[in-house]
Amino acid sequence: MSVANAEPWSGAPAVPPSGQPISPEDAATSLIVRMEQVPTSRWYVRARIVMGSATFFDAFNALSIAFVLPILVPLWHITAPEIGIMIGASYVGQVIGALAFSSAAERYGRVPCAAAATAIYAVMSLACAGAWSFSALLVCRFIQGIGVGGEMPVAAVYISELSKARGRGRFFMLYEMIFPIGLMVTGQVGAVLVPLWGWQIMFLIGGIPGLVIAFLLLRLPESPRWLIGKGRLAEAEAVVMRLEAAASNTGAAPSATPPVVTLPAQVPVPPRARGSWSELLSPAYRGRTLIVWVLWAAAYLIANSLNNWMPTLYTTVYHLGLPQALRAASMTNVAQVALVLLCAMVIDRTGRKYWMMGAFGLGAVLLSVLAFGGTQDVSWVIVFSTLSYGLVGSIAAVVYLYTPEIYPTRMRAIGTGVATSWLRVASAIGPTLVGFMLGKGGVDSVFLMFAGVAVLGLVAATRMIETRNLRLEDISR
Repeated sequence: MSVANAEPWSGAPAVPPSGQPISPEDAATSLIVRMEQVPTSRWYVRARIVMGSATFFDAFNALSIAFVLPILVPLWHITAPEIGIMIGASYVGQVIGALAFSSAAERYGRVPCAAAATAIYAVMSLACAGAWSFSALLVCRFIQGIGVGGEMPVAAVYISELSKARGRGRFFMLYEMIFPIGLMVTGQVGAVLVPLWGWQIMFLIGGIPGLVIAFLLLRLPESPRWLIGKGRLAEAEAVVMRLEAAASNTGAAPSATPPVVTLPAQVPVPPRARGSWSELLSPAYRGRTLIVWVLWAAAYLIANSLNNWMPTLYTTVYHLGLPQALRAASMTNVAQVALVLLCAMVIDRTGRKYWMMGAFGLGAVLLSVLAFGGTQDVSWVIVFSTLSYGLVGSIAAVVYLYTPEIYPTRMRAIGTGVATSWLRVASAIGPTLVGFMLGKGGVDSVFLMFAGVAVLGLVAATRMIETRNLRLEDISR
């Protein structure tokens, strides 16, 4: 059955008219079609909120160090290179987490892996609050990074696999907005609470709710597309029926209870249905993979370097007071939220490719202004770094939408996890480079580097394939 000749959704699963048992291949196709046809209901919203809550505190824990360091630098006599190492340690852990949890998600499922990663970053956030020295905090941040790096790619794949072809960009981006909102809230909370209650408050806020969210994640149903890919058709059928029942109960479609179709609990899975790391660089996917790796690395080298360094730059280079510096730095995430919201509203019309090209290009222009004389006035730095971060930050959200789209279900988590590992590598290298470049070439050289990376991202964006309003199964053929 194809989408083109499928009947409008009626609240009932497809049943062979002959009454003969449906084949596993036809059953899998029928389930995908039914997922594409069922109207969006509150069930989807609840799943997005629960998974989004894990992503919110993932963002909070990723950025919290930026609002802790301005206090710890003088308290523990931390040098500029050590600041870069502290920021980079989390990203090294995130590389490990992204690779390990994305691989595990292909084998054990999306939901349990997202829950496990969330539990790790929550527990280690509490451990960070008890750190007594630079070395202790460095170790805690590294281990916490494993959970932070593991949650996001698995969560992105889960939400992508729930999404339908038409309107997937908006549906996913409204979920993805939760990450920059988490960054924005981190900035506002850090600017207000750290001067009042000390640096430990950031890690306590980042840890305690995460333990509750890990439990709530385990109550979500597994991704039907993953279950289908594993041959677990009866379980996939049960989840799809829940989606249909939820739509019927909200009046989106006839409320008739769909008849039960008995499907085999497990069918044989051919070797091609089992994804592998090597397939990412196979002839069919090599071009997509290399382009998306460049997009991730370029966007996040700029975004996370700015995010983690701006509070410290404002206090050490421009000698702003701590409250003023934290407020100025927090505005970058406000700009990101505004631009991601705009992106969510238009991404299914503009497409992924043209948004990326425009944001990278304009970001490169703004960063070049700072590189060639704009850093002399702190007001220019605040305005142009805020705007450029908002643009590049919107790219950081779009690549989470785009990457799961370009791979088939059998390797979607692996492909997304490996791609996000490049963001972790870039995020570890970027802040470390900033620390050394400040001592050698000053602030101008830092923004010149960012502008050059943005141009590289622009070039890569011109080679993207367009995925808007296409079924995941059609894109990955």
